[in-house]
Amino acid sequence: MASFENLVALANYQERLKGARKIVWRDRGQPVVDLSTLKDCLEHAATGAFRSATLAFNIRASLNLVLALIRIHKVPRDHRLTLIRNAVFGSDSFRFAAMLGTFAALYKFLINALPILIPAMNPRPRVLSSAFEDDEEEEMDLPRPVSYPNSGPVTPLHQRRRSARLSLSAHAQMVLIRKRTRRWHAALAGAISGCLAIFWEKRNRRGVIAQQMFVRGLQGTYNSYSGKYGISVPYGAVMVFSIACGQIMYAFIMRPDTLPRSYINWIQGASRIPAESIKLNFHAVRAHSLDYASLDTLMARADITPANLAALATLRDTALAGAAIPHYGPCPAIHPALTSCWSVPLDRFADVFKWMLPIYSALHFLPSILLRWRLFRADPARVLLRASLGSARSSAFLGAFVVIYQSTNCFKNQLHARLGESPLARALLPQRLVDLLISRPSFWVPGFLAGLALLIEEPRRRAELAMYVLPKGLESAWVAARGRGLVFRTGNWGESALTGLAMGMVMSIYQNDPEHLSGLVRKILYQFIGPN
Repeated sequence: MASFENLVALANYQERLKGARKIVWRDRGQPVVDLSTLKDCLEHAATGAFRSATLAFNIRASLNLVLALIRIHKVPRDHRLTLIRNAVFGSDSFRFAAMLGTFAALYKFLINALPILIPAMNPRPRVLSSAFEDDEEEEMDLPRPVSYPNSGPVTPLHQRRRSARLSLSAHAQMVLIRKRTRRWHAALAGAISGCLAIFWEKRNRRGVIAQQMFVRGLQGTYNSYSGKYGISVPYGAVMVFSIACGQIMYAFIMRPDTLPRSYINWIQGASRIPAESIKLNFHAVRAHSLDYASLDTLMARADITPANLAALATLRDTALAGAAIPHYGPCPAIHPALTSCWSVPLDRFADVFKWMLPIYSALHFLPSILLRWRLFRADPARVLLRASLGSARSSAFLGAFVVIYQSTNCFKNQLHARLGESPLARALLPQRLVDLLISRPSFWVPGFLAGLALLIEEPRRRAELAMYVLPKGLESAWVAARGRGLVFRTGNWGESALTGLAMGMVMSIYQNDPEHLSGLVRKILYQFIGPN
């Protein structure tokens, strides 16, 4: 009897632990909540908001704490406790919790209340009359029974059918996948919720959140329509990545005012090009003048080769004499420590590979061990091998990106100089055609070609990397177009409107076709929003 009572107590304890875990983290296949009154919708929205806000606070506080512990050794001992307290209970954690809590409350109320407020628009359940019947758009509201023909003689499907008996978990997962709402219900609820919830965040972070959600909405919309209409673009993620990189690298060289300063600093460090080289090229292309301050700094570098020093000194003397100078940054200024352009690929690749390997190793090893602990314990050698190969591929990808960009830039500079010196080329080719090699639009091409280095990465990571650079490319293009007067100014409501548009797209797809969203976005939304 004592053993039996202990088993009962243990079972009750396990059930309580399981119930407590469900409060924090949703299990897969949670059934949809059936709500019939506005009061039920309000209660459901309130409980969902509290849960989402708590989860958001814990996630943001944990992330801030990890970042604080990484740099805690640089902080004096008297301020370390304050650093930890601000990391956990700072305004960032409360703002993030308030934003996601507000979004969850508004969305869960609207998505469940709209069918009640507008009953004539409520989707009708559809009965599947044929296995080959075409899907009617947006009419699925209740789960279909899984039907099979009876064994024995072949009979018409509509005369003999039987429904499969599903387990509770399988049925719950089926309800989650199959219960749909009107698309405009989800779009309206997502737009209103996102437009209002974003005001909780700081102004300098609203744009980042709005951009990321917007490209996720574009990704889901494209996946939905491509599956519906059979549209397939080979290497679409690589093309998107290359186009975005073309715009970003053009902005880095020609329009640095259209990119965030932190992003420019990161590109500057990864490119391994002196900042004075970028300034020298900028003045030569845009103003057709020589930046003497940047040139003097380059000539004073300790690692500059004698040949490059002599070439830059000749360039300076030519400019001082009033003669014409190249309308681009010459190769000795782009790589002052390397005399030959042919030595750029190997040197740059090795340098960038060694620089990025520790960073990418952390990004590949830590999630593989911490987030897949069971798989790691079952087969640690396989997990470590995959993480090692992934780190090497990611580092090689960025190294190839830098090599392609700088090699293409040197190639077009050298080609322009050779064509200008060749009498045959001057006789056959118009000078305006030759000058296209050093024109301002020509600096978009190396960035596009460098983006093709994404082919080195794993196919499953290509879309995520494309979604990472696409917002920066779109932001740069928008700011440049706004400077030319081609687009309107958004004022103080731009981030809010973009967030509303983005969440309208995302939630419409999540509520009806969640498989078209990326796995990361789908899992995050499921934890914060649930099935409804």
